[in-house]
Amino acid sequence: MLTTKRKPATVGEILTEEFMGPMGLTQGALAEAMGVQRKHVNELCNNRRNVTVATALILARVFGNSSDFWLNVQRRNDLWEVMNTPGKRERIERARPLRRAA
Repeated sequence: MLTTKRKPATVGEILTEEFMGPMGLTQGALAEAMGVQRKHVNELCNNRRNVTVATALILARVFGNSSDFWLNVQRRNDLWEVMNTPGKRERIERARPLRRAA
């Protein structure tokens, strides 16, 4: 479980700063390489779209890394968001562990 108070880098930040920027890729060029609409890439870059398994597989193929990399970036952000949103955290803390069966 994430215990850090610092928000992890988002998929959009990783995508734009660590991949697209150094490679000189535009959103249009990445969309073409991924075989998706430019809107899809724009939403990823601006953190308005989550990475799905299919998107993670596509990004892994395009950039030559693993789908787990992209899914872990998304997972870390999802966990941080829930653990740092008071209403969502309260809901989790209301849950009670089940007693173990004999």
